[in-house]
Amino acid sequence: MEIQNEDLQKAVEIINRLGEYYEGKVVGQKFLGFSLIVAMITNGHILLESVPGLAKTTAAKVMTEAVNGKFSRIQCTPDLIPSDIVGTQIYNMKENTFEDKIGPVDANFLLLDEINRSSAKTQSAMLEVMQEKTVSIGGHKYELPQVFVVIATQNPIEQEGTYVLSEAQQDRFLLKVTLDYPDTDAEIEILNRIEKDVFSDVRSVATVEDIVFLQNLCKEVYIDDSIKKYIVNIVRATREPDKSLPPELAQYIAMGASTRAAIAFMEAAKAVALINGRGHVTPDDVKVMRYPILRHRIMLNFSAIADGVKEEKIIDALLGSVPTP
Repeated sequence: MEIQNEDLQKAVEIINRLGEYYEGKVVGQKFLGFSLIVAMITNGHILLESVPGLAKTTAAKVMTEAVNGKFSRIQCTPDLIPSDIVGTQIYNMKENTFEDKIGPVDANFLLLDEINRSSAKTQSAMLEVMQEKTVSIGGHKYELPQVFVVIATQNPIEQEGTYVLSEAQQDRFLLKVTLDYPDTDAEIEILNRIEKDVFSDVRSVATVEDIVFLQNLCKEVYIDDSIKKYIVNIVRATREPDKSLPPELAQYIAMGASTRAAIAFMEAAKAVALINGRGHVTPDDVKVMRYPILRHRIMLNFSAIADGVKEEKIIDALLGSVPTP
């Protein structure tokens, strides 16, 4: 069914308000804001990685403020246990009964700060909640809100006291975005905004209901069979590097992407089309999300690390080997 023009126009207005609010608070990380909006529209989860102090936490909080949703933040530490996140049973002395108490996962937007500092057991509990969107306490199952987006951050340079997410666990995230240092002008602008205290002006420019509207509309975005085949060919190329890459690059891939990568490509491409005011997907909508979708789903071997070969170089070569429809 074709999307009505008035629905498309409403979606563009909501998305523009979100983008303007984000850019009014965060400097020099435009693609991060774009990716956060894609995650919200697809109801997917996003992993942010960079050295400390590059606005990972700030960006997550700003975007959740914009929609006035229920927000929870968990500062992950090695002594954090699953019940601290999911919830537990509490004894009520007055009633002489145990009551189920849901943890901070009961939110529209959950920020897991430095997820790689929590233990493997806690990470597994959180990733299960992300997949199932339900929690079980005392034999009872509780549904999480319809809009449930996990924004996890991790610091790649500090290894002491951290528990690195495995490739299988990272695959649960729709997107992985890596951040780099801002340029000189952007860093000066950051100082100016801190001086003006722009973060004290907290206001909502949309609602959770608006996000639900965008999510439902995103499902109606048309994607042609030729684009689906293009997505599948990209994912298959990661699994058969000897056929798609020159030997000097093919040697670096230890394992390709799963079918979840193809699903992520399709969902993200639909969201990108909606952000661009279209009711149909183009090949460019697929290409623009190639890094955040594939960088945590392609496993490179030790030779790649030793030679300083990055995932982005492999991804560009892979897409170059697949004909564009």
